[in-house]
Amino acid sequence: MRLRDSLLGLPRTGKQVTVILLDVGLSLLATWLAFSLRLETLHLPSGSQLWVYLLAPALSVPVFIRLGLYRAIFRYTGIDALMAIAKAVTLYGLVLFAIVLWRHGLSGVPRSVGVLQPLIFLLLAGGSRALARFWLASLSVGRVVQEGRVLIYGAGEAGVQTAAAIANARQFHLVGFLDDAPAKIGRSINGATVFSPSQTDALVARHAVSDILLALPSVSRDRRNAIIKSLSALPVHVRTLPGMADLASGRVTLRDLKELDVEDLLARDPTGVDQFLLAGTIAQQVVLVTGAGGSIGSELCRQIALQQPTRLVLFDHNEFGLYSIQQELLALCKAKSLRVELVALLGSVRDPRRLQDVFAHYRPAWVYHAAAYKHVPLVEGNSAEGIANNVFGTWNVARAALDNDARHLVLVSTDKAVRPTNVMGASKRMAEMVLQGLAASGGPTRFCMVRFGNVLGSSGSVVPLFRAQLASGGPLTVTHQDVTRYFMTIPEAAQLVLFAGAMAEGGEVFVLDMGEPVRIMDLARRMIDLSGLRVRDEANPEGDIAIEITGLRPGEKLYEELLIGNSPSPTDHPRIMKAHEEFLAWPELDVQLALLRDAVTRDDVDAIKSVLSTCVQGYFESTSGKLK
Repeated sequence: MRLRDSLLGLPRTGKQVTVILLDVGLSLLATWLAFSLRLETLHLPSGSQLWVYLLAPALSVPVFIRLGLYRAIFRYTGIDALMAIAKAVTLYGLVLFAIVLWRHGLSGVPRSVGVLQPLIFLLLAGGSRALARFWLASLSVGRVVQEGRVLIYGAGEAGVQTAAAIANARQFHLVGFLDDAPAKIGRSINGATVFSPSQTDALVARHAVSDILLALPSVSRDRRNAIIKSLSALPVHVRTLPGMADLASGRVTLRDLKELDVEDLLARDPTGVDQFLLAGTIAQQVVLVTGAGGSIGSELCRQIALQQPTRLVLFDHNEFGLYSIQQELLALCKAKSLRVELVALLGSVRDPRRLQDVFAHYRPAWVYHAAAYKHVPLVEGNSAEGIANNVFGTWNVARAALDNDARHLVLVSTDKAVRPTNVMGASKRMAEMVLQGLAASGGPTRFCMVRFGNVLGSSGSVVPLFRAQLASGGPLTVTHQDVTRYFMTIPEAAQLVLFAGAMAEGGEVFVLDMGEPVRIMDLARRMIDLSGLRVRDEANPEGDIAIEITGLRPGEKLYEELLIGNSPSPTDHPRIMKAHEEFLAWPELDVQLALLRDAVTRDDVDAIKSVLSTCVQGYFESTSGKLK
């Protein structure tokens, strides 16, 4: 231990000198062994043979220095370092053999020594480095507390790299691999056995497995969901690797492992980017995104930047959010050599003068309006502010677009606009109606709306809330036993917004296919199970995490809907439908908007709700206490 500590405590130069002296000794030993094996006796060098003993280190050390072998760190020696040693010894051996052949007249120096000595030296040099790795690395073995015992699901390249990362980090003990491929089952990978998934239950029980790592970056969503479902009943923590695109740049490390999100539980694959559908829309155009610093707005900006508009105008009242997406897009454009001019502008959609100035100066052809207040209880308690931002903010953006000849305006809407039971949903339906009314009145701008449900990872999303509650020991809070919601990933939602905008002819309400609704209680239970914990309830009082029913919040629905009417029309995209919904003609709507503006100015909540119940289908019934 003292010798090991002393070696590790040497300065870098001292360590390099030590390794050089070791290689000198090994080259001399290899020379002695080569002579002894060739002459079949214990060798005592004499005469011309001494010349070979001097030549071996004189050749090997400069070659090793030139090929960078003394820059390696022994504790982290791997297959690449051993291959470098093999290349260096091969080069050294060729030179040595050539010299021995050239000086074959030297008495007592067989030509075969020129072959035997490099082979023996290769074994000694490579072996010394392998032994040093285990010897030096074992210094920390006793000091590392292993976090658990793991199985890796997937015995492909990603699985093997994950196993290597686990071995280097020494935080886990690898029990083995799981894989569906019959040809792999029963085989061994670097000493770890590949088991059939049917053996998972027995392996978890026999080896006290605490974690299962999914190393399946290219598997389909359906298959991933089936695997996760098969593991949900086991007392293990399930984690996963990112997709193949994220792994393409380098080897897997433990930092790549991530917690399962609800997106891993969606029973479908996300949509792909249809470049043909987007061609000729936003490319080489000036594009403006309101709410650019928000969850949906920022993802829209990322995907728009990849289409290479000439200028992308980021508009938001949140300084930090705006700064964050600007810096991220600058890095993206540099990394992918995108020729996009980025303009970050502070401002509120509630300020019509600021909007007119921005539109007049930059003349955007495409506008994506994502700025909105969307937290249901907060907007319910601040009705005037919610209406001012969501309804009149949309009207301000629409008027600026019309006045400055913007060709397209796409409103990001919500399923809460359908028969809303809250002010937030009603405000978004009013915003839709503003654009529908303006579209029917004619003008240079094509208006459309895109309506969808909850997006994962957005502000107010239930998944980050559940994660924080899990980390603090619970309980997980669910508002009602039967509450359900539609879910979609942020990238997929943003892609479909772009697709819908590309198909718009004016006045359409597009509805996204959200898949099957998710019961929030089931989601809470699955997140607890996949964290390696157990739900604590009446049936299992010894469980780890409780689920608490808190009651529906003001204006909250049990179930969300996507359509007001029936029989939506299909579009050119399989996950986008076109709704057919009634709206007020602009003259009538204009009168109601004037009443609504007056109510907002006076902060008269009753008057605000009266206008909403007049204009928004279904809102009157919901305010009477009928939850849909």
